[in-house]
Amino acid sequence: MTFVLHHVGLSCTDPIALERWYTKHFGFVRGRVYAPGEGQVVMIQAGGVYLELFSSTEERPAPKVMAAGPDYSGFRHLAFLVDDLDAKLAEMGEDAVLTLGPLDMSQFIEGMRVAWIADPEGNIVELNQGYVDEATPPPLPA
Repeated sequence: MTFVLHHVGLSCTDPIALERWYTKHFGFVRGRVYAPGEGQVVMIQAGGVYLELFSSTEERPAPKVMAAGPDYSGFRHLAFLVDDLDAKLAEMGEDAVLTLGPLDMSQFIEGMRVAWIADPEGNIVELNQGYVDEATPPPLPA
């Protein structure tokens, strides 16, 4: 049996604003709307990966995080590969709210540069230029 990551669900105070932001900057399009109208759930997709946007029903229990995302257990950030980090940040203009970077990550991967930004809900989004897999990563410990 094979498994494929299909979607990440995000609770949002303003799902429409979040949908517009991901559509504008990362090419997401609507895939499905569950229960149209107030409280609707929208699936948006790009490249076969979906974000499922829910309307929040409660206040955020902790303050919004910055930098590369929270250090506590749980969701840290979404990441998108970009061909040119500086060009993507320039294209996004004021919508690219930097939380950390851009940083040169060449000590890990030659030529890799990364910046972290906040989406309209404060979720951290990584923009990564130059990531490549290791040719022979160490095996999972027994």
